[in-house]
Amino acid sequence: MLRVFVLHGPNLNLLGQREPEVYGSDTLDSIGAALDALAASLGATLSHRQSNHEGQLIDWLHEARAGADGVVLNPGGLTHTSVALRDAITACERPVVEVHISNVYARETFRKTSLVAPVCIGSVSGFGKVSYALGLRGLIDYLNRS
Repeated sequence: MLRVFVLHGPNLNLLGQREPEVYGSDTLDSIGAALDALAASLGATLSHRQSNHEGQLIDWLHEARAGADGVVLNPGGLTHTSVALRDAITACERPVVEVHISNVYARETFRKTSLVAPVCIGSVSGFGKVSYALGLRGLIDYLNRS
């Protein structure tokens, strides 16, 4: 079975409570349960992790070098600010898909620049919780073709 890390960045622990008009009413746990079911049907197992700390996300990306075949990553606000996270994506030497619940391109100007997108195999945004499922499907398809 394929092993995939699903990493969630800052403030995503508040999904279902924080700005539901932007992020929806689903919790991180409910999104994770739906992803687990999808992954099982696609021949993969998931390890879900969330942190509000940039360094922890970087450590998990380093861990992916030996512990995962690929990564689905929602870097949250770090998308637009973190060169260190971008470098960790490159260093993990695993395919990474960037996902966002909201359409970052329809929001504030600063959100239109992703520092991580150029080092990811793809990006999905704007489809709510379905962004995660689309990202996972894309990653698994990529891994199966590689």
